[in-house]
Amino acid sequence: MLANVAFFTLGLFALVAGARSLVRGASKLALSLGISPLVVGLTVVSMGTSAPELAVSVGAALDGRTDLAVGNVVGSNIFNVLFILGLSALIAPLVVNAQLIRQEVPIMIGASLLLAAFAVDGRIGRFESALLLALLVAYTVFLVVQSRRETQATRDEYAESMPHDRAWDRHWAAQAGLVVAGLLLLVLGSNWLVDAAVAFARAFGVSELVIALTIVAAGTSMPEVATSVMAALKGERDIAVGNVVGSNTFNILGCLGASGLAAGGGLPVPAAALAFDLWVMLAVAFACLPVFLSGREIARWEGGLFVGYYFAYTAFLVLAARQHQVLPAFSAAMLSFVVPLTIVTLLVSMLRKQRAAR
Repeated sequence: MLANVAFFTLGLFALVAGARSLVRGASKLALSLGISPLVVGLTVVSMGTSAPELAVSVGAALDGRTDLAVGNVVGSNIFNVLFILGLSALIAPLVVNAQLIRQEVPIMIGASLLLAAFAVDGRIGRFESALLLALLVAYTVFLVVQSRRETQATRDEYAESMPHDRAWDRHWAAQAGLVVAGLLLLVLGSNWLVDAAVAFARAFGVSELVIALTIVAAGTSMPEVATSVMAALKGERDIAVGNVVGSNTFNILGCLGASGLAAGGGLPVPAAALAFDLWVMLAVAFACLPVFLSGREIARWEGGLFVGYYFAYTAFLVLAARQHQVLPAFSAAMLSFVVPLTIVTLLVSMLRKQRAAR
């Protein structure tokens, strides 16, 4: 058991280090080739923070661990919104950029709905996987084209967020080396993490899906945790929100698209995920709208609510896996009291803030 913990920890460190190396190398290489900092920020950096999810899901699919591949993406998207945004909002109320409400959140919701439509028959086929990847390419091209219309002030803001030049990595060879090193660490870390996760599932007597939805999902989301929390601490609160929304879109289009193609015959969707977790992910995506629209910020109490819901979701998974006798009472309390009360509270808060703004 200690060996599995060690491999899981090493895998996690390798994934985080690999993502940092990949983002730094790819960002500086792109800048060396004359690509604007704004485009790099919208594409390379945002996708780089999702590299661990991609590495783990594709690695699991190649290894035949399709439950891990699907559970990692679904669990990461739930973790990103409920835990990362919630924790960041507890540090400081998060500002929500108007473009996020108008464009990025609807795209994230659209990707979530598309995934649900593809998964409803219990499998994400090869054609559907290819379509997800094609949509990711189209979305990236759209962002690049859109970035050309941004103001110089916005370009300068992104330029300041890019890694500063240092003597040792100014040359393109060093930058390419960082990219290669990052990719190698991601592959190595994903193998260690997947193997350890499977061992945990067997040791604890729970399914690989539950481990993927909880431990693996939280582990592969560490780059997003670091990025959003640091952004909140530095006062760059719109970046904290944008990082999560962009990561969720990439997880669905990129990670599941690539995993479905890697799996050969498509990606089977676990029955448990189709019955519950996939719809939780969809509900969490939709929940962003009333929260973001309420004064265009995520207040501390809303952040606390998000974190509380994440722990409640995790508790439900653990209780369900163990078939605990408390599960029926817990489920009834959540469905009949907590969830309806939360919906009413969020709607009232949104309406009040909209009236105050008028």
